[in-house]
Amino acid sequence: MQMRSYIRSAGIILGLLLVAAPGWLAAQSSGSIEFTAQVAPTDGRPEPVRQLTFYLLRKSLADIRQEALQLEPPPDLDKFIDGLTVSPNLKAWMKKNHTVQLSGTDFTKSVTADDVVDIPEFYDAYMLRNSGYEGTGFPKPKFKLKDEASKPEKFNEAKAEYKEAVRKFVRDTPESVPGIEGDLIKFDSSIRWGQIMAEHRSRLDKRALELAQTRYLAAQTDTNLDGRGFFAGLTPGRYWIGMLGMQAVSGDVRLRWDFPVTVRQGEATRVELSNLNAVKPYSTAQNSNH
Repeated sequence: MQMRSYIRSAGIILGLLLVAAPGWLAAQSSGSIEFTAQVAPTDGRPEPVRQLTFYLLRKSLADIRQEALQLEPPPDLDKFIDGLTVSPNLKAWMKKNHTVQLSGTDFTKSVTADDVVDIPEFYDAYMLRNSGYEGTGFPKPKFKLKDEASKPEKFNEAKAEYKEAVRKFVRDTPESVPGIEGDLIKFDSSIRWGQIMAEHRSRLDKRALELAQTRYLAAQTDTNLDGRGFFAGLTPGRYWIGMLGMQAVSGDVRLRWDFPVTVRQGEATRVELSNLNAVKPYSTAQNSNH
């Protein structure tokens, strides 16, 4: 009788162990991440990132964004330029320089003497600005408009010589170029292109967030008042801690992370997020639109 009771008790204990085994084994095979997040303003003390949502992803945000880029390809600048109402020479210049902006210091520095003379819009703007400065040595035309119909060969030859003289003047006097942008405003399509790019960035951001949340989200958590967060019950492997559509702000500094972390079986991985391991370059409040 005692033997039977012993066997029955042993069976019950074994049954209980078998029931508890899956949970116990899962706890032993999983890992966790404990993290703290701090952000320091310029020349200031670090502050905890309080009550913000952090996400644990199975793929880096940078790679997710590249995946989203395949679904939301960037606008074609060359195609945009082809649709502009400007001369073929100006279109070629825009494509070569990868820009439709015709203003600013970088623009005037990029314009060469050949550009001034060979691109009709640049030439007209340059002449409008400089042709009146005869005292500076600006070349004088030797052709007369009345000869264009009566003596076309002589007219064209004199006009070509004059353009070469202007080319030499521009080459010798590069400081005569700045200021032409004032007469090129009507050909500057940078605002339109900027709007197209902003719309694309918005679509791309939305697509990347969708991919992150629907395909690669492993867990999410909110930090406490000390800037601490915790991810538990994780399958061992490679993860990334990040923020989706949000930034940690302190003074003039805004941070976001895309921080890689490896989870090991039965271990708690500890991570400290700060300015030092945030995505670079991080944005200041003054440049938060970039």
